[in-house]
Order: sequence, then C-alpha cells, then structure tokens
Amino acid sequence: MNRTRARTAVLALSLAAFCFVTTESLPIGLLRLIADDLDVTPSAVGMLVTGYGVVIAVVSVPLVRMTSRVGRRRLLTGVMLLFVVMSFASAAAPGYGALMGARVATALAQAVFWPVAAVAAAGLFPPELRGRAAVYVFAGGSLAVVIGVPLGTWLGRVAGWRPSFAALGALCLLSLAAVAALLPGGDAGGAHAVPAARPDARRFRLLLATVVLAVGGVFTCFTYITEFLTGVSGFPGSAISPLLLANGLADITGLAIAGAVVDRGPRALLAAAAGVLAGGMLLLFLLGTAAVPAVGGLVLLGLGLPAFVTAMQARVLESAPGDTGVASAWTAAAFNVGIAGGALLGGGLLPLTGVRGTALAGGLLAAAAIAVIGLERPSRTAVRPPPPAASIEPALNRFDADGTVRGQDH
Repeated sequence: MNRTRARTAVLALSLAAFCFVTTESLPIGLLRLIADDLDVTPSAVGMLVTGYGVVIAVVSVPLVRMTSRVGRRRLLTGVMLLFVVMSFASAAAPGYGALMGARVATALAQAVFWPVAAVAAAGLFPPELRGRAAVYVFAGGSLAVVIGVPLGTWLGRVAGWRPSFAALGALCLLSLAAVAALLPGGDAGGAHAVPAARPDARRFRLLLATVVLAVGGVFTCFTYITEFLTGVSGFPGSAISPLLLANGLADITGLAIAGAVVDRGPRALLAAAAGVLAGGMLLLFLLGTAAVPAVGGLVLLGLGLPAFVTAMQARVLESAPGDTGVASAWTAAAFNVGIAGGALLGGGLLPLTGVRGTALAGGLLAAAAIAVIGLERPSRTAVRPPPPAASIEPALNRFDADGTVRGQDH
C-alpha cells in the first residue's frame, strides 16, 4: 500500500474514533435536554453514560476473541455500520428504553472498534512508525473531548438533542466509506493473530495492574475536579469551561509529544507519564488552594493521561502473550475498571476527607503504578512469537502488534 493511501486510511479511522468518543460522552452535555424530552430524571440520563462504559468493560475481551478470525476491514466496517445505524436509532428513539437499547448496541461496537482500529492503522506502516500511526487514531478521541462534545452540546441546544446523534451518524458514514475503500482486504486485512515483539505473560499482567492503578488514580481525582476547582481552588463556576478547555488542549499536546517519542522507549514513557499524573494530583493536593498551582495540576493531568495511554498500547505490542488484539481488549477492560473504580473510591472519600483527599489518593495510586512499572522485567520464560502466516505478503504480514487500542476511552 502506498504511503498516501495508508495515511488517508488512518485519518478515516481517526474520524471514526472521534465519532465513538463523542457519542460516549455526549449525553453529559445534553443531560437536561434529554431528561426533559423523554420525561426521565437526570440520573437516568447519566446511566446512558455509565452503562455504556460498563458494557465496554465487560464485553470487550470476549467480543474481540469471538471476532479474532474476521479480517480487520470487514470487522471495522461492520462495527462502524452498527454505529451509524444506532446513531440514527438514538436520534429517532421514542422513549428512554429505546435510547438505552441503542446506546448498549453502540457500546458493543465500540468495545470491538478500539482494540482493532489501532492494530489496523499500525499495520499499514513499517515498524518504526507503528506507534505513531496508532497515535493518530487516538488523536480522534482526544479531539472528541475538546471539540466533539462541546460542538454536539451546542448543536443540541440550537436544534434539539436528536440532531446531534444524527450528525455523528452521518459523519461516521463518511469514515466508513473511506475505511471500506482504503483498508486492505483478504489475508492482508488481518484475520491472523499479530504476535508481540517480546511476548511475556508476567510483564503483561504487570502492565494491566499498572493501568488499573494509574487510571484509577486519575479518575479518583478527575471525576470530582469541578468540585475541587470551585470548592478548594476558589474558581467561580464560570471559569470551569475555560479550565477544562485548557486541560483538553494539554491532552492534545501530550498526545503529540508521546507520538514523537513512543517508538524510542515505551517503558520509559509509561513511567514518565505516570510520574506526570502523580505529580499533577499531588500538586493539586499540596498547593491547589491557590489558582496558579491548581491550573498547573490540571494541565499536568491533561499532558500525562494521553502519554500514558500511548505508552500502554506500545507495551501491549511488546509484551502481549498472544493475539495483540485480544491483549488490547484486556487493557481496554482494565482501563474501564480504573475509571469505574476511581470514581467509586473518590465518591467514598468525599464524606470522609473532603474533595481535597481525592487528589491525594489519586496521586498515591499513580505513584504505586510507577512502582509496578519498576517490576516489569522480562521473565525467563518469554514466549517466542509464532512465525507469520505464509499466505500474507511480506510487506503486509506485520499487521502490527502496534495497532492495538491505546484508549479508550475513553
């Protein structure tokens, strides 16, 4: 495949990632509009987001295992088509139950999309560019946080919440057409398992523990960041949107930096990113009563999380003891466990320590993740990767371990 076609295919996958992540969080911005229109409580609308994440955490690994023999082009176009159909079904939902059903089906599609899309993107490029190719897919998810959700919320306020979902369906349809036309089919489409560079079951298990600890730490703190910024740092409510925008811009910056260095040393990047996350939360705990350190801590969280996700995916491609697509699904599940567990821990700490305690707990969890990274030494029983299938052409038979999902997401 020529380089221009490969880059265009990666951009199409990035656009699909933008649509998935925007859809996942969009009910938060449209909460009151959906609640009023469907005559349900705001907490019920919140379940549209919570349930979405739970579905991804539970089904990602089994679904990726079940579809591991399906070529990547066919699989990706299938899940993207499901997204398109369910986006229009969400827009036309006559009631809450129908909307929840469409959301569950969309979550099933996303549970497969992330572990497969990054592998497919990486497989279009030589090994030295694999990490960077997957980063471009993740960039779509980061832009969804900074641009997609605010834009979808604005459209909802102007035209109603339903057109916001319909617009995402139409946008993903464009991405679907490009992916169907540009990704290689047949064996080159990636029905075969992709071996990691240095498979090691012990290292991979430690990576999963690192993900749960670091991500759990972040969401112990970040789930309640609005209350921290207003109650501890003293910002007015009107400042929250600009502050979160600064966090989103830092997110994109962190992703760009990580993309430039990840292929040089993913383990070092993983430790550095966890250190940035721990530093940001401890800065909030120690000095967050003042405005400037609070903003600094918020920016550090924005820089650290996408770098951590990028390094996480690269480590999957190094150490996964089997199909890297399935391994990527395991990291996606671990990521969602961290999100849910962190939110629960933070909520439990609020009445005991106040919101400031969530920053301390989050920082300590991220620091524990660094300690676990220090244990990630190659074991003596590292498994050798199987030889590539003879039916795959040499230029394409490295459907790279690199392509596994670095995030989720989201």
